[in-house]
Amino acid sequence: MMGYTLEPRADVSRKASLAAPVIAVFGALLTGAILFTLLGHNGFSAVYEIFVAPLLNPYRWQDLLVKAAPLAIIATGLAIGFRANVWNIGAEGQYILGGLGGTWVALHTLDLAGSWILPVMLLAGILGGMAYAAVPAFLRVKLGVNEILSSLMLNYVAIQLLYYLMRGPWKDPMGFNFPQTAMFTSDQTLPMVVPGTLVHYGVPIAVALALTAWALMARTIVGFQVRTVGASPKAARFAGFSGSSTIWLALLIGGGMAGLAGILEASGPFGQMVPQFPTGYGYTAIIVAFLGRLNPIGILAASLVLALTYVGGENAQTAIGLPNAAAGVFQALMLFFLLGVDILASYRLKRTTAARPQASRA
Repeated sequence: MMGYTLEPRADVSRKASLAAPVIAVFGALLTGAILFTLLGHNGFSAVYEIFVAPLLNPYRWQDLLVKAAPLAIIATGLAIGFRANVWNIGAEGQYILGGLGGTWVALHTLDLAGSWILPVMLLAGILGGMAYAAVPAFLRVKLGVNEILSSLMLNYVAIQLLYYLMRGPWKDPMGFNFPQTAMFTSDQTLPMVVPGTLVHYGVPIAVALALTAWALMARTIVGFQVRTVGASPKAARFAGFSGSSTIWLALLIGGGMAGLAGILEASGPFGQMVPQFPTGYGYTAIIVAFLGRLNPIGILAASLVLALTYVGGENAQTAIGLPNAAAGVFQALMLFFLLGVDILASYRLKRTTAARPQASRA
């Protein structure tokens, strides 16, 4: 009997590893075009409207940068944890808690003025995300609970907390009964890099954090510790690196950066806190991290690609009537192809022959 098995390659090609994201993107585009054609849409027009048309519109570039910024910030924090084999899947909840932490400061300073308010809001956002990430970190270190499950389930807790606050204690009494907070003041809102545009200071912050994370991972003992723990926990122990402290470090950094992205969104594009604040950035950032090869510089490029699915998805809805779920389909296809190419880059298919069972003699 003939069969196939996966055999590890002796040496994984660096070229294949770098080419995997490109293959994944083009594979997702082609497959998505065929899929939407089979569903009755013009599949290739869908690809054009989502991935090409926004790049040809100078105004949409502003929206593209604004949506790429939170993806890059969250993905950079997650990538540090992934390099340490710490799988934080709770960035969406940490993003929400960061937004809520900064909003708490905003609601208590509505009647105040001063340039100090926004930095305090950003700090509160970072601390909110870190505090939420500390829960799965504690459960993993002290009780051995898998951080994938605990961080994932906490996302839904964060969403329910948001809904409660918007419909209860934080509801704007002057908001015509809409479940939302009061609008932030000018001292609580992110300024624009260029007045009159949509590009706020969260964009250069995202770039600066990616460059800082690259230097941290490539040039410092902390980065070496993270990489060593992720590659070989036993070797890390011999080197004197604590696995528990690395888990805490990875989750707190990931949570803090997700929280920062949350308050940057709340004080930037939203200008207040609303029930629609969860946008799936925490989940999409996982794809961004892997598409960027867990490298902060690659993550900047990958965040632009995934931001295209958001901006282009809105464009395709109005242009050709594509459903809102189209962006999610392309995101899922990218992850599917990326994982598939990575497997083929690390393993080869080997044909095997199984011995036929011999008939028993009477």
